[in-house]
Amino acid sequence: MSAYHVSVLLNESIEALSVNPDGVYVDATFGAGGHSRSIIQKLSVKGHLYAFDQDEDAQENRIEDDRFSLIQSNFRYLKRFLRLEGVREVDGILADLGVSSHQLDTPERGFSYRFDAALDMRMNPETERTAADVLREEEESYLTSMFSQYGEVRNARTLASALVKTRKSADIRTTFGLNAILDKHVIGPRQKYFSQVYQALRMEVNDEISALEELLTEGSSILKPEGRFAVITFHSIEDRVVKNFFRYGTLTGEPDKDEFGNIRKMFRKEKDNVITASAEEQRENGRSRSAKLRVAVKL
Repeated sequence: MSAYHVSVLLNESIEALSVNPDGVYVDATFGAGGHSRSIIQKLSVKGHLYAFDQDEDAQENRIEDDRFSLIQSNFRYLKRFLRLEGVREVDGILADLGVSSHQLDTPERGFSYRFDAALDMRMNPETERTAADVLREEEESYLTSMFSQYGEVRNARTLASALVKTRKSADIRTTFGLNAILDKHVIGPRQKYFSQVYQALRMEVNDEISALEELLTEGSSILKPEGRFAVITFHSIEDRVVKNFFRYGTLTGEPDKDEFGNIRKMFRKEKDNVITASAEEQRENGRSRSAKLRVAVKL
């Protein structure tokens, strides 16, 4: 299991949930099951944990416990599947939005520029559209916007132009094929630039921001009053979405006001500041360095 993925901010996120032993909880990103196992340890025989993961590989980490259910689905459909289970409200929701070590370190998944593989990047291998499809099908203006918005790539327009020019003579089908183009347009540290480009493609392929927005809206609608919502993010784009939603209860970044101009609040913050990994955890797990945990309590 540890080879599959090391859970980030494990103790901090479980503490943030303040688990009620008899409660019902959701781990929206099961992965290797590290967070789920810690939650189950705090549950009584009356409690239950529902975990979600769209990647079929996560089934290998299933927990054999009567208090546990693993649902193979994108967390954006959380409310729908919980209703099928007869669940109308929950005491807490946890989501770790990072890509699992297993996905990054499995060459054929195409998530990493370190391995020569097909440009795939699908978190759910059953979906049709791959990263290669995005590079082959999308217009230059769309690619420019994608790299700029999702990867914060500084020369997004130049890169998009180069990719479109290249694909006129040959498809960009592999990670190393893409890398050869990126090497000609690197700005700043190579590793950071490659990471930004790959992040943008991965977010596009998996529709990650829209899925996150649906998780926040659907999750909040089934969360009990005083229920807790804990989300771990790994880059500024998704962190901004979570921060605004917990602050205003909206996806627009603007407060919801009544007819008298009074702000309607959905949550109160459990912590004044964002929670980050300790220096010790950052030394032991480099992927925790960019992690941010935000926690909100439903009013």
